[in-house]
Amino acid sequence: MSEHGPINPLALPIADAAQLLSKAGARQIRVEQIEADVAVGAPTNGDGTINLVTYAAWLTSQGGGRTRGD
Repeated sequence: MSEHGPINPLALPIADAAQLLSKAGARQIRVEQIEADVAVGAPTNGDGTINLVTYAAWLTSQGGGRTRGD
C-alpha cells in the first residue's frame, strides 16, 4: 500500500483498495475486479480514488456485495 502517510479509506487509489480489501477478507481482490466495477458504475471520487464506504454500499445494492469477475 501507499507509503505516503496514513491510509484514508475515503480516498484510496484502486490498487490500495484491492490490497486492503484482500487483507481484510478471505479472498483475493484484484485491481481488475474493482476496475470492472467502476466501468459498470461503481462510484469513484473526482480524482479516481475509491471511497470504501460508498463502494461497499454500491456493491451491496448490486446484489450481495460481491465484486464482478468472481
